[in-house]
Amino acid sequence: MTTEGAALAEFPELRRLVDLRNAGWRFLPVSSEGELVEVRGVRAWPDGWVDAVTVRFTTDAAGLRCDRAGGVVWELHGGLTEVVDGLLSLPSPSDEGAPRLVVRTAAGLWTP
Repeated sequence: MTTEGAALAEFPELRRLVDLRNAGWRFLPVSSEGELVEVRGVRAWPDGWVDAVTVRFTTDAAGLRCDRAGGVVWELHGGLTEVVDGLLSLPSPSDEGAPRLVVRTAAGLWTP
């Protein structure tokens, strides 16, 4: 069994990260003292907008969308499934119904 297969067998909720990967997201594992502590993901839109996700556990995840200037226009904290569903349901930044009102400035937005 592959490492990914083993992880999905133990934590089926991680399948939601595969859904994001299939939608064009890139991921980076973050380790501390040799132990995986979180997974960070990002999707950069052609017009400069960025969606990001951080997952620490299946019950501890956060997602956000930032505009070109780093202003957060959407964010959600909660379980992995809830956050991924929120990110996947966001309209493209160029769509009329996409969030555009800046709710806060992103401090240290991680991008690859």
